[in-house]
Amino acid sequence: MRFLADLHVHSKYSRATSRDMDLPMMASWAKAKGIKVIATGDFTHPDWFFNIKTSLVQKDNGLLTLKEGVKGEEYPMEVVPEEVYFILSVEVSLIYTKGKRVRKIHVVLLVENLEDAEAVNSILTARGNLQADGRPTFGMDIREFIELVKSAVPTAGIIPAHIWTPWFSLFGANSGFDSIEECCGELTEHILALETGLSSDPPMNWRLSSLDRFTLVSNSDAHSPANIGREANLFDTELSYGGIIEAIRTRNGFVHTVEFFPEEGKYHYDGHRNCGVRLSPREALKLNNICPKCGRPLTVGVAHRVEVLADREEGFRPRDAVDYIHLFPLQEIIAKAEGKGKQSKGVLQKYFSAIKFLGNEYDILTNTPEEEIRRVLGPKAARAVENMRKGKVKVEPGYDGVYGIIDPFGEEEKLQDSLF
Repeated sequence: MRFLADLHVHSKYSRATSRDMDLPMMASWAKAKGIKVIATGDFTHPDWFFNIKTSLVQKDNGLLTLKEGVKGEEYPMEVVPEEVYFILSVEVSLIYTKGKRVRKIHVVLLVENLEDAEAVNSILTARGNLQADGRPTFGMDIREFIELVKSAVPTAGIIPAHIWTPWFSLFGANSGFDSIEECCGELTEHILALETGLSSDPPMNWRLSSLDRFTLVSNSDAHSPANIGREANLFDTELSYGGIIEAIRTRNGFVHTVEFFPEEGKYHYDGHRNCGVRLSPREALKLNNICPKCGRPLTVGVAHRVEVLADREEGFRPRDAVDYIHLFPLQEIIAKAEGKGKQSKGVLQKYFSAIKFLGNEYDILTNTPEEEIRRVLGPKAARAVENMRKGKVKVEPGYDGVYGIIDPFGEEEKLQDSLF
């Protein structure tokens, strides 16, 4: 069975997360996006885990669905239970000292059932305050974390999150390592996959030969419903926890990842947000990674960090690599076509009109003929989708926490529009 899965999101109990991130709303937006399997996120948080246990029902396939009658107060699409499945997940933050440096690493954890989640919560409750945040923080080495989790739940999936971002990641410029073995040591074998993050894509990761043995996954890390599925994974396998884990492990039945244009990620280039300075890796190196305005060290971005660690030129592709596609969110395409904010009422109305008449967002962006998009959304939006499919977009890379800008029209398209 072919299905999309987004394995990393957050609930309303995580810091800086929308209060709308409850289970019915997540299911509703997942349906609109074309996501069949959505992460619960945050199962270590006691209140959220109570919500999970009271609002979801465990299925024999190791996934969960909404219980009959569970609904949010207001949500955009009706969802019957088995239209969307949930997979139990949590992201944890590990902060510790190693090699005379403070390390800050985020890890996504997947488990198969409520009993396994209970077991994880039981061993972690003595290590930190699970109530404080949906993404709990622990002062332990990642190796200790792996040992604890695997001893309690051998079938758990352990995935280092957004591995290139500067502040909280395995390879981060400010707190990471130069290799996975340096980080995980002899427990490297227990790493299920690596999450590329919004600011990198598979071709960037393929430049490191040491990563060839790891499957690359992409997830939204959504903090609001509309961002669900902005990155995801397409599988063609059994719809089950075991099917997903095995497809990731072996790459059999793993069709492709759905990627942001990595330049849109908020840590793609180097820079200083407060100074308004954005630099390519080459430009930053010429300045010895010092901000030309304030004289302090730049925030070194993902592209720079990849360049430092890469042992291959751009364009190399490993023989058995999982494929990928770049997509641009439909809501943002409509907003740019309409010249409005993406959260405006008119844009949201058009978005859900498109979902009603054309199908889910993934199908619209990948398969729907241009003339059908034109009929529902108009010529500008249809042209933007075609430009995205062909990679004909203008990009302004993100830096130091500032999202990049992807223009699906480009300067030539703007000139054409001005003639009418």
